[in-house]
Amino acid sequence: MNVTTTIDEPARSMLAADQSLERLGVTVEGASGGRAVAVLDVAPEMANGHGIAHGGFVFSVADTAFAMAANTLGASIATADASISYLSPAHVGERLIAEAKVAFNEARRVIVDVIVRAGDRTVAVYRGTGRALRTPAG
Repeated sequence: MNVTTTIDEPARSMLAADQSLERLGVTVEGASGGRAVAVLDVAPEMANGHGIAHGGFVFSVADTAFAMAANTLGASIATADASISYLSPAHVGERLIAEAKVAFNEARRVIVDVIVRAGDRTVAVYRGTGRALRTPAG
């Protein structure tokens, strides 16, 4: 994927207001033109009882990439539904790179595909549908 370190508006505004990513350990490396890259370094406290990354952390990095890609195309896009297929375990010490690309975009709906990798290995495949939020009244 060829995403620069640029983060387009309105994704930049959404990212600036996000209070969850630091706690999750997710960083956004770029988001531009319907594409985005988010990264997570798997720390020991992210491991489940099997000694591999808890699926919730893998989902979080994928969902973040989804949100950033979707919000480069329009303001206030939120996840309406998402699915993930875990293909390979992520291990403590690995860097997960989630690469997102908008596959469909019309009016108030967007579909984004995300591949999560650890090195050359595919860890998960995610597909999310986003909807434009209604603006608050008044």
